[in-house]
Amino acid sequence: MTITITEPKPITFAAPVAGLAGAFAGLLVGTAHDNPLLGLAIGFVLTAALAFVWLGVFRHERIARWVTFIAAGTGGYLLAGAMGALIGLLFGWLIGWFIFWLGEGRYRAKLPPYTTAQQVFYHFAFRVLCGLIFFFLITPIVVVMPLSFNAENFFTFTPEMLRLDPAGYSLKHYKDFFTNDDWQQAMWNSISIAPVATMLSVGFGTLAAIGLSDEHVPFRRAIMTILISPMIVPLIISAAGMYFFYSRLGLQGTYWGVVLAHAALGIPFVIITVTATLVGFDRSLTRAAANMGANPVTTFFRVQMPLILPGVISGGLFAFITSFDEVVVVLFVGSAGQKTLPWQMFTGLREQISPTILAVATMLVIISIMLLTTVEMLRRRSERLRGLSPG
Repeated sequence: MTITITEPKPITFAAPVAGLAGAFAGLLVGTAHDNPLLGLAIGFVLTAALAFVWLGVFRHERIARWVTFIAAGTGGYLLAGAMGALIGLLFGWLIGWFIFWLGEGRYRAKLPPYTTAQQVFYHFAFRVLCGLIFFFLITPIVVVMPLSFNAENFFTFTPEMLRLDPAGYSLKHYKDFFTNDDWQQAMWNSISIAPVATMLSVGFGTLAAIGLSDEHVPFRRAIMTILISPMIVPLIISAAGMYFFYSRLGLQGTYWGVVLAHAALGIPFVIITVTATLVGFDRSLTRAAANMGANPVTTFFRVQMPLILPGVISGGLFAFITSFDEVVVVLFVGSAGQKTLPWQMFTGLREQISPTILAVATMLVIISIMLLTTVEMLRRRSERLRGLSPG
């Protein structure tokens, strides 16, 4: 058994670092009050002073963390009401833990004892950078979800919402989505297009991936590049090309034109996921099946498909998401009769400024999260089947 001993760190180290965390929170608060620099400075000074007091004068961690928790919540309430109190309580809990995590040297508990100070800095700097990137990416999504419950026809938080007043929240935008004929028609168009496009993508993409996995196929790298080009070429160029090509074939403005266009966009995802699954596939299994008298079709469905099925389903889910969320290509290839849900959202944002868009966006985010969670579960199952991870 290995016992890791952490030593308390000097206040001259812990206080400034804690101050930087407070400065980030102060920057957010100051930005909300149109004075980001002042918020940054106040956040740094208050948090650094708090760390100095807790670590240098009053070292009772349990009481100190409770005081920080309550004080931050009270300050948030005075600045922004109930919503500010909620955010303040969260920040108070985090900063109280962070001060003692730094001051007691607990951040080195899970690191090797021989790690240098520079290595520790790079270790946590990398994690902080990843956290900031994640925060930057996830914030627009998180903001949209509560706005979808706005009782008013606004795209901003109302005073009632910030006060957590129940009167400021409503399900009327969701009700409008399920009762409005335009939104319902757009939803059914998406539901009728996406599954068919997904099946075509899965069929063609799986066959292409299996064929290109054979090293004896000539020019397979060039063929692979061409097949995944819809992922690389800017979407507006692909949409324009599909428009001119399908108009010559009489498919522009038709149901099958949109389906084929979305299938072309989904095939690269299927090829990539199935190819990744085939990397660990043991080809001796197919040879053994052939020696036992199985024809190629039976070998594929009874031997190969069960092992690559997680990759096939993952690619299909990505193809479905691509088709269900796509708007640029359908604007070029489709017509008013094929107006999909993203197209209706685009129209609502450009012409009607309809807050129902927020409700639809929230539902799409939830569906995407569910599908991506399924993809991750299938990926782990595929690794277990191939022996790449423990069961």
